[in-house]
Amino acid sequence: MEIKSTLIQKYFKELTDKQIAQFDQLYDLYSFWNAQINVISRKDIDELYERHILHSLGIAKFCTFKPGEKVLDVGTGGGFPGVPLAILFPETQFHLVDSIGKKIKVVTEVATALGLQNLKASHLRAEQVTDKYDFVVSRAVTRLIDFYPWVKGKFNKDSKNAIPNGILYLKGGDLAEEIAESRLKAELYPLSAYFNEEFFDTKYVVYIPQ
Repeated sequence: MEIKSTLIQKYFKELTDKQIAQFDQLYDLYSFWNAQINVISRKDIDELYERHILHSLGIAKFCTFKPGEKVLDVGTGGGFPGVPLAILFPETQFHLVDSIGKKIKVVTEVATALGLQNLKASHLRAEQVTDKYDFVVSRAVTRLIDFYPWVKGKFNKDSKNAIPNGILYLKGGDLAEEIAESRLKAELYPLSAYFNEEFFDTKYVVYIPQ
């Protein structure tokens, strides 16, 4: 069975031939590396395009990153959401960090195979990052009350985007209690507004402007 990026093309009509080819490559790349270093659950690998790639690109339905912007992906794991976003926004700079070195090895190998010049991956904890960024992205790494101190103060003051710089966090479920606990001014955007698949019925982009 050959799995390709038709699901991505359904929702992103403006992809170049190069981007389509890069998205097409992801299944084989992740199948190969996942067999050696487990970064995606075994049962999820066949759902890669829906549950990992399209889920990551939910951020792009809410925010279009601009050329020259810098985006930090905290706790990237195998490269989500950073790798799909780096394919979609080739003129935006992405820095993917994770505290587990072997996961960063997978990210580096995938990015090299795809020829992603706009992505760098570092074996670091978020607290060790010293640069400033326009946006921080992440996918359900931890509760917001714990996540926010890791990235507080890592934002550029001036915004280049249509929305102010801030955090774009992919999370699922009932988030009211978690947001209240964090005391952050968070805005919730349901991914079901953009994607038809049932998987997205309880998934959100949580936007926390800085």
